Amino acid sequence: MTGHTLNEPIIFDDGAAYERYMGKWSRLVGEAFLGWMGPKSGLRWLDVGCGNGAFTDMIIERCAPASIHGIDPSEQQLAYARSQPALAGATFLNADAMALPFPDHSFDVAVMPLVIFFVPEPARGVAEMARVVGPGGTVAAYAWDMDGGGFPYELLRVQMAELGSAVPNAPRPDASGLGAMRSLWMGAGLDSVETREITVHRSFADFDDYWATVQGGPSLRSRLAGMESGNLALLKSRMQAQLKKDAAGRISCTARANAIVGRVPKG
Repeated sequence: MTGHTLNEPIIFDDGAAYERYMGKWSRLVGEAFLGWMGPKSGLRWLDVGCGNGAFTDMIIERCAPASIHGIDPSEQQLAYARSQPALAGATFLNADAMALPFPDHSFDVAVMPLVIFFVPEPARGVAEMARVVGPGGTVAAYAWDMDGGGFPYELLRVQMAELGSAVPNAPRPDASGLGAMRSLWMGAGLDSVETREITVHRSFADFDDYWATVQGGPSLRSRLAGMESGNLALLKSRMQAQLKKDAAGRISCTARANAIVGRVPKG
């Protein structure tokens, strides 16, 4: 990751703000990811690090699962997910990705969307997904290319760092590279491992829309609020100058994720 970063905890405590900040990005990349996976209907799914349920919703809508469970360590995010009518058929549990509370072979698919860089020991997280998926089942993930500059708000993070505001970082940004992910999947004994890059684009109505959105980001909110007023004004000016706008003032942003899929050996 370019710029000055801090490896302090990033607290996900506002499901609604997170939906605006990252949920929409998650859906954009999730659509492409599910299209690439091409899963059958009627499968038992596990969404590891489900957050506010953005990707869980997509699984229900697109994949007609037989059942779906989501786990996350944030009770606030889970509360938001449980409040969504479209997610009424899902089961959400407060749990750790490195110690999944399920017996071996409980699922047909385990997926980790935009999460692997938050897992302190990624190899344990991948091994746990492989454990709870039955033989022939799928273990998959996608993650922003953090070290490669693929994070949706990378430009803002760089500008904040240049103005002396240290930016919190995910615990394991190195785990989101294609090579690192492939090593993790192979290390967990998974077969038929495939990877790909996914690039997505998102538009904001104008700069005010963009700025209101980033202020809800858990990794940015407190840092923006704590900036000296002169630096904050300079940051906004720099961002307005660098963000791409069309004739109507709409802002277009690009992000890049790395995706991976593998199979649990049949025997």
